[in-house]
Amino acid sequence: MAAAEENSSLFLIFILTMIALPLVPYTIMRLCHAATKKAKPIHCRCSGCHRSGKYRKSIYKKISNFSTWSNLTILLLWIVVIFLVYYIKLSSREVQVFEPYSILGLESGASESDIKKSYRRLSILYHPDKNPDPEAHTYFVESISKAYQALTDPTSRENYEKYGHPDGRQGFQMGIALPKFLLNMDGASGGIMLLGIVGLCILFPLMIAVIYLSRSSKYTGNYVMHQTLSTYYYFMKPSLAPSKVMDVFIKAAEYMEMPVRRSDDEPLQKLFVAVRSELNLDLKNIRTEQAKFWKQHPSLVKMELLIQAHLTRESFALSPALVKDYRHMLELAPRLLEELVKIALLPRSPHGFGWLRPAIGVVELSQSIIQAVPLSARKAGGGNSEGIAPFLQLPHFSEATVKKLARKKIRAFQELCDMSQVERAALLTQVAGLSEEEAQDVELVLEMVPTIEVDIRCETEGEEGIQEGDVVTMYAWVSLQRRSGLTAALPHAPFFPFHREENFWLLLADTASNEVWLSQKVSFMDEATAITAASKAIQDTQEALGASPREIGVAVREAVDRVKKGSRLVMGKFQAPAEGNHNLTSFCLCDAWIGCDSKTSFKLKVLKRSRAGTRAHVPEEGPVAEDGIEEEEEEEEEEYDDYESEYSDDEEEEKNKGKGKVANGGAHKKADSDIDSGSDVDE
Repeated sequence: MAAAEENSSLFLIFILTMIALPLVPYTIMRLCHAATKKAKPIHCRCSGCHRSGKYRKSIYKKISNFSTWSNLTILLLWIVVIFLVYYIKLSSREVQVFEPYSILGLESGASESDIKKSYRRLSILYHPDKNPDPEAHTYFVESISKAYQALTDPTSRENYEKYGHPDGRQGFQMGIALPKFLLNMDGASGGIMLLGIVGLCILFPLMIAVIYLSRSSKYTGNYVMHQTLSTYYYFMKPSLAPSKVMDVFIKAAEYMEMPVRRSDDEPLQKLFVAVRSELNLDLKNIRTEQAKFWKQHPSLVKMELLIQAHLTRESFALSPALVKDYRHMLELAPRLLEELVKIALLPRSPHGFGWLRPAIGVVELSQSIIQAVPLSARKAGGGNSEGIAPFLQLPHFSEATVKKLARKKIRAFQELCDMSQVERAALLTQVAGLSEEEAQDVELVLEMVPTIEVDIRCETEGEEGIQEGDVVTMYAWVSLQRRSGLTAALPHAPFFPFHREENFWLLLADTASNEVWLSQKVSFMDEATAITAASKAIQDTQEALGASPREIGVAVREAVDRVKKGSRLVMGKFQAPAEGNHNLTSFCLCDAWIGCDSKTSFKLKVLKRSRAGTRAHVPEEGPVAEDGIEEEEEEEEEEYDDYESEYSDDEEEEKNKGKGKVANGGAHKKADSDIDSGSDVDE
């Protein structure tokens, strides 16, 4: 019986150890991560973002943020650990070693007369004839009587004094860490228990794993369906117009699987009337165009109308059922757009380059969705190549407000940003007709708008000049500044109902050929990761050049200082093209702010091959195209009556040789508008 109790206690200790080994370090890691979080708010503080409730720290939201599966699991495991510790401690008290001298209140080696005297004294207190208490009777029979018998019998007393047990020397015993109910089974009950253990510990986890793998096989690491990537790859074209990106975007398998209910027909009809001007329908044949629109797949019709309702800020008119689909659509949009950018940048040209025009169109669609600004607002007009879209992302701004500002020669978004705070406040209150509170909201948003400066340098490591066939390394330092002083910040997005971080795409492209030579997604949110990446990249580069340890240390410290001041290092490699002067452009595109993109032009001078050795080969960057998907070789030229991207006049700008400093493939330029970029280093 004692052995079974000991085995059961060992089993509990074994379970406690297995739980505590991973739980304690994981809990410490989570607590350290929570303690190092910045307390300073990094979100927009305007009234619109405040009313959205995304950043409001209510008690319910705090409980919701804590009540994640991970936190609840940790809490439950700690409750189990505390219970096991308490139970094991309680069990260890119950299992006591038999000590006859201690029971009789004597010291070891007491005489026989002292033993008899103590026994008589305890009998008066605990004998059933003297004390009717049942506990006293139990203690007298199981403890006092056994102790007296063990010490009065000569053999038992001698054994106890020599070996610590009245029965003499005890053999070595081993216990097994299993509960005692498993050790006391026989026959059919043992077989049933064995089947239960096999089913619970082997078959059930195996079934869960099969279900998980069968579902996860449909998705990529970014939780996007493989079918979506195949669809995007098929419909992506090098000449895809920015307004036609929407048609590709809504064909995602996630959107096609959303239900289309009969009860949605009437609300969608009303929504169609509200957003009809944004659907690029031919007004001359409006009936034919409408019939053609409704003949599309019902899921495509529903998704396009929901997106247009968001862009035109008409979502308040949606029915409760459509609101649920609307929120789900917006929740999926950021990662679908990210994958769509990657598909556009997938190397597919003869030289292994991606496509510039569709990539810019996807990023511009992402900007419009985050800021809830219609695509038609991007049409150039009134001397502004960006259209009125950048103004419409500001709170309390409308098309009428922009027209009032245009009368005072404020036609570009950057012109408004460059004004002093006093002049801007007077303009907004006296000309635009905003109240002081509304003008203050605009000021709060402008404090969050990022401004970037890009410093690009291209070189062949360890060689003089760049020759055709060389492996060229691009070093790009992207520095970000805001009037608020923040580096990492969340964008102003009162109409986007979910938490959204700023992301940026750095593209090195040849606008004449519509080719993207290098691409990298970057972010300013994690400074520690940026420091680690920049330090490693600079150290590896300096070691390859044969620099001394002191020089390496100086270079690493300089890189760390730049990162702490709001810069991020982006590196990439490409193979030098044929001999000649190549006019390249670097684009730094923000996926959350409109009008904050940076564009830097520079010239890459490639010399004729004169060095010995074979030409280096640079592996193609970017994701690998899926098997079984073939691209159509014939590219049809399409004419669209829609807005053009602000970068559509690149060919004329390439002819302007006065832009940027040119020094063997290096350029340095401050952006006309603002942007945020991150710290991913791609070697």
